[in-house]
Amino acid sequence: MLPTLAPYDHHVRGTLRVGACQTPEILGDTGSALECIEDFAKKADAQDVDLLLFPECFLQGYLVEEQHIRQSALDLSSSVFDSILKSLEGIKPALVFGVIERDGQRYFNSAVVVTRGRLLGVYRKTHLVPGESLFHAGDAYPTFELHGVRFGINICHDTQFAEAAAPIAAQGAQLLLVPAQNMMRRATAIHWKHLHNTIRAERVRETGMWLVSADVTGERDEDRVGLGPTSVINPLAELVAQVPLMTTGMIVADIA
Repeated sequence: MLPTLAPYDHHVRGTLRVGACQTPEILGDTGSALECIEDFAKKADAQDVDLLLFPECFLQGYLVEEQHIRQSALDLSSSVFDSILKSLEGIKPALVFGVIERDGQRYFNSAVVVTRGRLLGVYRKTHLVPGESLFHAGDAYPTFELHGVRFGINICHDTQFAEAAAPIAAQGAQLLLVPAQNMMRRATAIHWKHLHNTIRAERVRETGMWLVSADVTGERDEDRVGLGPTSVINPLAELVAQVPLMTTGMIVADIA
């Protein structure tokens, strides 16, 4: 049976208000990441947002180094992760955010779906870049439902592959959520600045789904920069909303 999130009373079934958050990069500081989620949730409450999307590996920070992964990876059935869930019980919107997951001796680049402090499910990135050899690839494409809108998840590099979006659309999903993390060397970031949305629009043309992405922004040291983008692409493959590059903020879209 597919997981289902119970709709809130104030909302008309069949419409989902999604907030996509462009955040600072937070590395190795779960407490600060949780505070960031809470801060965006307060803003989201004022706009009746039903679901908040955060970037790839957001909870612990995207740093593919052995020490960071071994120290920060979380078993989703552990008491440590359970305490994290409890800290999110008071947040009204459902949450989708990236985590570094440990399952036995394996590590995954994952995204969790959480509502009122309860874990609804997890998606594990299926298409890893060469620099992610410490992770294992996932092999499933779960979908979820909120307010009658079905959605699935691709993580960052997944969107370059039609076969990552297609299984989600085949389950009747109207929405593809994309946690991303594009903190890149400056020249690479500039090259990719507009290509992210171009590639994602191709997935939309193929599937007819909405696509909503969330990314980090800012600078790391002297040679890396995160431009974004955090954006919304409608089923006509039109870019309809985007957080300005190099700024933190949230965009909101009604998905029907």
